[in-house]
Amino acid sequence: MGRLGRRRASLSASLKPGARRGCRTPEEEEVHIPFAQDSLVKQWSSMQNVADWSQEESKVPVRRNKYFLNINVGGKLFHIACKVVARYPVTRLGKLATCTDPTKKLKLCDDYSVQKNEYFFDRDPSIFHYIFHFYCSGVLWIMDEMCPSNFVEEIEYWGIHLKHSQRCCRILFEEKQDELSEYLKIQKELEAELEPVDSAEQFEGKCLGKFRRAIWDLIENPYSSVPAKIIAVMSSFFVLISIVGMTLSTVEEMKHKTGKKWMEQMEMICAIFFTSEYLMRLISSSSLKNFLRAALNAIDLVAILPFYIQILFENLDEGETLYHEELHKVENVSKLGKVLKLIKLMRIFRILKLARHSTGLRAFGFTMRQCYQQVCCLFLFIAMGVFTFSALMHSVEHDVPGTNFTSIPYAWWWAAVSLSTVGYGDTVPDTVLGRIVAFGCISFGIILNGMPISILYNKFSDYYAKLKAHENESSLSLKLSRRLRLKERVLRKLSECCRPDPHCQH
Repeated sequence: MGRLGRRRASLSASLKPGARRGCRTPEEEEVHIPFAQDSLVKQWSSMQNVADWSQEESKVPVRRNKYFLNINVGGKLFHIACKVVARYPVTRLGKLATCTDPTKKLKLCDDYSVQKNEYFFDRDPSIFHYIFHFYCSGVLWIMDEMCPSNFVEEIEYWGIHLKHSQRCCRILFEEKQDELSEYLKIQKELEAELEPVDSAEQFEGKCLGKFRRAIWDLIENPYSSVPAKIIAVMSSFFVLISIVGMTLSTVEEMKHKTGKKWMEQMEMICAIFFTSEYLMRLISSSSLKNFLRAALNAIDLVAILPFYIQILFENLDEGETLYHEELHKVENVSKLGKVLKLIKLMRIFRILKLARHSTGLRAFGFTMRQCYQQVCCLFLFIAMGVFTFSALMHSVEHDVPGTNFTSIPYAWWWAAVSLSTVGYGDTVPDTVLGRIVAFGCISFGIILNGMPISILYNKFSDYYAKLKAHENESSLSLKLSRRLRLKERVLRKLSECCRPDPHCQH
């Protein structure tokens, strides 16, 4: 049987009979430090007794080899050859090995022990194992269970670039890093969505700060008190009343004098409430700039503008009629009537006021903002389908007598209806080729409609759950704070009642 060679110090050490090929000389073995050799990693505690150093030094001799670096990372001791580290002079340890100025060396580490000749670094020792392996093998390992942000921070501190890792590991790591960055971005935007425009601390030191804060709690924070909840319910109630009134005003039976008068009074009451609510928000706002930039405040302004613009145009209508009594009288009245109809139609935006007190609507708006790229891509595909299939349908149906596909623009409506899988049936193809094109258009519409549903629904449900959890958490904290304040008041009253009266003692 052949002579057994010396066992290789590596992660997968093995015995090879026969030749000693691949074995290192004693000099090379002296400077080679394998990654998985536990004897090179020693426990360290910053609370060691200084008086016991002499005893420890008598048991374990301190290495004073100038060819080695003694690195203490977070309490674990590593020995690494200067020749190995010097191959990467740009890194922190490479600079430490090649630098000859003691002052610069102290700037590269957190502390230095003269007795032990150790350079101390207050970093994560678990990640430094991979840094240690990189110096020994030249390959940076990346594990899936590592936090990407923490790992990137550590390798940047040691001056090692991610390009030294394997390409497959680097691609997976960068994908995980992008996912984490996107998740943190969404979390930050969700927190911004949940935070009010003004906080309670911003009213300190301002004019009428306590009064404005009380109004702000009353309007913006429904969970702060019972009156705040009542105002929130009233706001939603008046929005619904306004929408119902606008709907009933278009009914023919409600256009007579009595019904029209009731509708006008209802509209005036709703407009007064919305105006007072908007003014209270404006007065209680700590920053006018942030108030005007808020989307919900813009919706409140749009909700009350139609009422006052309608009054203004009606007065202008009367003035123009009196002034131009004989000149284009009918034309002016008809133009103002169209403008008034358009202004009245703007009242439909009042329903968006419900988003202030509806978690579902806020989650839906946040989902649309986060998925705007997917939504725009969907509209692009719809436009491509409409243009493509309308052109195909016109090319195969334009010669049929009495056809409705006389031009491509006339076929756009049919293509849009077919892509949405609604199919009114008002325009249908007559030829076999036209029916084949219609089948292709409907099939494309089914595939197209099914693409974004899962993405939008998953994100909507996720955002809704987070918004609802934050809402429940804030309401619970307010309830607990109110209970604590109630207990404090009760205890204070009891102590005042139980306190003896000094006048009675005399």
